Amino acid sequence: MELSLTGLPLWGAASTWLSPLWIVVVGVVIALGVLLAAYILLQLAVPKVAAIAGTTTKEALLQPLFYLLLAIGAFLLVVLFPFLPYFTFGEDIKMVKDMGLTVIMLLSIFLAVWTASASIAEEIEGRTALTLLSKPIGRREFILGKFLGVLGPVALLSIVLGALFLGTVSFKVVYDARESSLPEPSWTQCRDEMRQVSPGLALAFLETVVFASISVAVATRLPMLGNLIICASIYVLGNLLPTLVSAASQRFEIPFFVAQLLATVLPVLETFNIYTAISTGNRVPPSYIPWALLYCVLYSSVAMLVALLLFEDRDLA
Repeated sequence: MELSLTGLPLWGAASTWLSPLWIVVVGVVIALGVLLAAYILLQLAVPKVAAIAGTTTKEALLQPLFYLLLAIGAFLLVVLFPFLPYFTFGEDIKMVKDMGLTVIMLLSIFLAVWTASASIAEEIEGRTALTLLSKPIGRREFILGKFLGVLGPVALLSIVLGALFLGTVSFKVVYDARESSLPEPSWTQCRDEMRQVSPGLALAFLETVVFASISVAVATRLPMLGNLIICASIYVLGNLLPTLVSAASQRFEIPFFVAQLLATVLPVLETFNIYTAISTGNRVPPSYIPWALLYCVLYSSVAMLVALLLFEDRDLA
């Protein structure tokens, strides 16, 4: 007997939600090509940095944590979220989008923090860094190579989970229509929903890059537990900063000054959040991504400068 949903064939509409997935395949190929091209250019420009980055990426990919996070993300995005009842009166697709982006971002950030701690803090404590720096490799090359190496597995995790997430969004359009006994959606509707949420994947990765740079800086001085606590605190405060600044401005000058200081020092994570666009069904303007990229580059550059300063006088003996 053919599997069905609400009395209608489940696989009869497979071509509807599968049709726009060629866009996802093309996007994955392009993203992997960009990563490969970036690594080749890095090898040609700064081979020592490329060697450290490549080794760090390979070590992270050999760790069970990478595949555990990949499995958790795949389970949530493919098995749980599409079929979870949200009781939103026909707006379940918006919840799937927001929850999916949040899961991909949090898993990527956790992988970045863990990899930075394992590849920097543990190597410093285990004297491995001292052995490596005894060779013709400077401390700046070491830190920059570690940072780029941390981004390698994070980018791969984001690409794989992002592809699964877009497939889930396309499927959810058809699934919700059948569950609500609505007219059969077209493949263009599935494509439009995927396009609407796609910028969120890019913004989630940019947010992860910011946290990777912070984690690298913290790892030069603190072990993994301290790194996790600091990054978790920054994540909470970074998302609350707009609210804190707005609330403090209406009361006293000192709390307002403290809130403004935190807003200056900590990353404003609201920059990478597209929940408003998701909730209103609007697409993120194409001009917004370059500005978010510029903010990511500037903040990450400052964080890497702090990392270099902290590591420059670190006693490795």
